[in-house]
Amino acid sequence: METLTFLYKATKPMTRCAHVGVVGSGDLEILFEPSAEPQTHVVVRTGAVGFGETWKAVLDRFFTVNDVAAKVTINDFGATPGVVSMRLAQALEVGWYEGN
Repeated sequence: METLTFLYKATKPMTRCAHVGVVGSGDLEILFEPSAEPQTHVVVRTGAVGFGETWKAVLDRFFTVNDVAAKVTINDFGATPGVVSMRLAQALEVGWYEGN
């Protein structure tokens, strides 16, 4: 098990929580929580050890385009980068667009 942490500057606070996905074979769950800080704090817990650079690339791409201040928890069970990107977009839609 590996835990990775990432920080991103952000200016648009989320107003509600979001939970998408299920930890299971080849999938992951993502939880977004509002944050009063001008940043996004991401914690990834994954059983796939050694993929820190891949996680960084996927998260950098997502949070460069999506300026949302939140606490993000990702519990991974071997999801591919495509699934991670899809779940992040899904969580943002649930927590941001449906909440505003």
